[in-house]
Amino acid sequence: MFSYRHGFHAGNHADVLKHMVLVQVLEHLLHKDKPFWVIDTHAGGGVYDLTSGYATKSGEFESGIATLWPMRKDKSIPEAVRSLLKQVQALNEGDELKWYPGSPQIEAQMLREGDHLRLYELHPTEIKLLESHFDSVRRGVSIQHADGFAGLRGSLPPPPRRGLIHIDPPYEIKEDYRRVLQTLQDAVSRFSTGTYAIWYPEVARRESLQFPAQLKRLAGDMPKVDWLHATLRVKGAERDGVGLYGSGMFIINPPWTLYDRLAKALPWLVETIGQDDHAAYTLEAQQS
Repeated sequence: MFSYRHGFHAGNHADVLKHMVLVQVLEHLLHKDKPFWVIDTHAGGGVYDLTSGYATKSGEFESGIATLWPMRKDKSIPEAVRSLLKQVQALNEGDELKWYPGSPQIEAQMLREGDHLRLYELHPTEIKLLESHFDSVRRGVSIQHADGFAGLRGSLPPPPRRGLIHIDPPYEIKEDYRRVLQTLQDAVSRFSTGTYAIWYPEVARRESLQFPAQLKRLAGDMPKVDWLHATLRVKGAERDGVGLYGSGMFIINPPWTLYDRLAKALPWLVETIGQDDHAAYTLEAQQS
């Protein structure tokens, strides 16, 4: 149950998609001078060293964030990509790409005084890393060593009635797909105006292949709910069916600006970090 370590995958193509979307949602929430909460159900370790440990063993970041890093000062790249690179730059000094921010670090960097970040993490090693990382910057951040699926139920609705809920389990077990759907249905019934960002992997597994349709069906059954679905595939599936070849983000109550930003960023990412002729993207949305 606890074999998954995000450090192996930090900064890969899935993180690029996931964190690019999160930054866009947060930027939209920050436009209003009103406080909001961010709740991250599967926080991970918070920040990852790309120069040692797990990241160097897999090298996945090299075809993801490391490919984009030299372009961070290029004003011609899509705005959504540039905004993500700005958040990565905030954690690094000069031109060296040493640290990659997980979602908790990006969220903490972007939140203002008065906003609140609630982090859940169940993995016994990751929670220690998370607590250690945020030890000196706890104001506005609460960390719980708990199951984020269960914890979310008691956190909604947040007091300001504005918020982003990020649901990002490892999908190590088939049960994760079902729990995401159940948790999402319950959460929206409690906090219907929140923005929900659900990440999922594209792998050669029945649960993964069926998941987008299940999310759309669930959202379609909810009254007055808009949704946006984006995927980024960087290569074809391996013959043995093993490995992550793409990922998706499903957003409930997305910012109105998100579709147009992704419509520019996704084809550019396919060209820039795509690894073979199977690289592709999808982008679709539905308004209630």
